[in-house]
Amino acid sequence: MLYQLYESQRTLMEPFVDFAQAAAKLYGGSSSPIGKTPLAQRVSAGYSLMYRLGKGYEKPSFDIHTVDADGVALAIQERIELDKPFCELRRFKRFSDDTATLARLKNQPAVLVVAPLSGHYATLLRDTVKTMLKDHKVYITDWKNARNVPLSDGTFNLDDYVNYVQEFIRHLQGKYGNCHVISVCQPTVPVFAAISLMASRGETTPLSMIMMGGPIDARQSATAVNDLATTKPYEWFEKNVIYPVPGNFPGKGRRVYPGFLQHTGFVAMNPDRHATSHYDYFKNLIKGDDASTDAHRKFYDEYNAVLDMDADYYLDTIKTVFQEFKLVKGTWEVMSVDGKLERVMPSDIKTTAVMTVEGELDDISGAGQTRAALAMCSGVPESHKTHLEAKGAGHYGIFSGRRWRDVVYPAVKAFILEENKSLMPAETLPVAAKKAAPVAKAAKAPKAAKKPTPVTTEAATPEARPAPKSEAKPAVKPVAKRASKPVLVAVKQAKAPAAAAPVATPEKAAPAVVASSVAAVPAKAATTAETAATPLPPEQSAA
Repeated sequence: MLYQLYESQRTLMEPFVDFAQAAAKLYGGSSSPIGKTPLAQRVSAGYSLMYRLGKGYEKPSFDIHTVDADGVALAIQERIELDKPFCELRRFKRFSDDTATLARLKNQPAVLVVAPLSGHYATLLRDTVKTMLKDHKVYITDWKNARNVPLSDGTFNLDDYVNYVQEFIRHLQGKYGNCHVISVCQPTVPVFAAISLMASRGETTPLSMIMMGGPIDARQSATAVNDLATTKPYEWFEKNVIYPVPGNFPGKGRRVYPGFLQHTGFVAMNPDRHATSHYDYFKNLIKGDDASTDAHRKFYDEYNAVLDMDADYYLDTIKTVFQEFKLVKGTWEVMSVDGKLERVMPSDIKTTAVMTVEGELDDISGAGQTRAALAMCSGVPESHKTHLEAKGAGHYGIFSGRRWRDVVYPAVKAFILEENKSLMPAETLPVAAKKAAPVAKAAKAPKAAKKPTPVTTEAATPEARPAPKSEAKPAVKPVAKRASKPVLVAVKQAKAPAAAAPVATPEKAAPAVVASSVAAVPAKAATTAETAATPLPPEQSAA
């Protein structure tokens, strides 16, 4: 009944909202006689604020058309790769006419960004996507508003979410050989489950997963969100926040958790901050501060646009993540697309590197909740785990804004690049100069039979052991095999004009060392040698 009352109220308010919009333009127009009267600017500002407080907010667009990558403008084409009943897998395809730039783009990592399904649209991650497009092939999960999904498409629960993520990962693996996955806030839990189940089945798992500000272990550093979920019983949520969709939407009759309730909850967490923001907007309109008013509109156009979530998914999340803590207790079982119950076991993950990111001032996912994933991934070597705490960043600051661009993204970029080396062509891998085999002089032919000095390899794993030596080529120490990592071989250019010693770049080699803290990742890890560009046909001028 509440949903019907809300829609009725909005319908009644529409004429007043339209009037407020028209009045704001009339009093604020420079060419209008009324706009030149005393107090006209104040009246216009008041009507403009009234309009924005009363209007409905539809789903915004990503609005990403160009991206600057190292001084080269890349054209961006947004397209839907997969269309599921409750989600679209959206790709941002990059185009360039510069052949050198294109060759570099084609070797960059493919990244699946899993956006939260927690009341807002995926466009909330616009800054995340735009920043990553400079150095990655980017895909994102664009969740649909449940009120627009007909009942004939069935329900959607947390298990379906996990199965969707697995399907999207396999799609990227089929195109690029493998991929990396970034989950922001709510999806950290289902993404963790999806990759765990793939590992348990023996499937190829992503090269890395980066989990940012999510409730992996909601028992730690409880926030207002956690307190609400734990102080109310499951039946309370089912009875008080679940409503059927009204008849004026395609999903008529579907049981949902309405987006307007989630929005109300967000505002209630910081009411003073929002009230101050709206008052500042009013004052800036009077002063004519266009930059500040535009920033306010841009933020609240995104913040106020909310979507409904299917009731089954919402209630599953409350019980599994915030009340019974099934993931961390090892009791979570997910129904596969084949109808088989499978236990989620993060310890089965072996070949996926793990990075966790938390904001120092995050008031939605408390300190330690995301970092808990590192300990749960007991099968992943410590050298392939890292954690970053973004100082001074709140929940939104770890994926949007200045701290995301200046602090978080450089660390994420370096981590992905380090773990992506197994998919990079051998000629693009960075090679450090250290030591080379001596070259025999032509005048001293008898000494050519001496054993050559072996090429020195950087220590990738402690299990390395010498291989049989060869008379023709320098001996190279093999290391423990791991399909997802290359070996970086360090050589030094010989002083003689002869060819340099060969560099071993085996197809399957041991992992390169990843620092346990983000601060220790070398800056050079974020760059690769640029390949020589050759003319490409028009149909290949995209990445």
